[in-house]
Amino acid sequence: MNHQTAPDLPSFDAGLRFVALDVETACSDAASICQIGIACVGMDNSIRTWTTYVNPQVAFSPFNTQLHGIGPAHVRHAPGFAETVALLEPLLAGQPVIQHSSFDRRAIHGACAAIGRAVPPWQWGDSVRIARVGWPEFKGNGGHGLAHLKQRLGLSFRHHDAGEDARAAAEVVLLAEERTGLGFDALLGWVRTAR
Repeated sequence: MNHQTAPDLPSFDAGLRFVALDVETACSDAASICQIGIACVGMDNSIRTWTTYVNPQVAFSPFNTQLHGIGPAHVRHAPGFAETVALLEPLLAGQPVIQHSSFDRRAIHGACAAIGRAVPPWQWGDSVRIARVGWPEFKGNGGHGLAHLKQRLGLSFRHHDAGEDARAAAEVVLLAEERTGLGFDALLGWVRTAR
């Protein structure tokens, strides 16, 4: 088998503010991760993305493949989830990890359970929650999903690509900070203790 490893993770000499994470799945089982993308936000608010296919070791459903365009040929030689999460864990352990809705956290937890691995102790936040603070007028008027935010906020990304969706979630956070004048922790309602 011609196994491929995941690409090298981006690095920031000055450190990171937060990382946004998104996954795509092969079927209706949230644990069937077939792509992971992250968007690393530097101290200067610059964004670097990283994406890898993941071999989910399960069959793809036609619905999911039609949604994101990923099928068995894309993941045949891709790393498995165990290898991918081991690569991500050191970077994400020290950062807030932003998801857009709760699906990505459920998927990571499900995939960890499927391989008998402990769940990484990441500090999760939700950019949907942040968007609700930034644009309360969207409630009942299109909502706070990425597709609607793309249209209303002028975001440019390819929906249902993990790296692109992660970048969009990161951009939602930055735009909400700008619009509200609130900091990251305040937008999430977090009170952090000194480390």
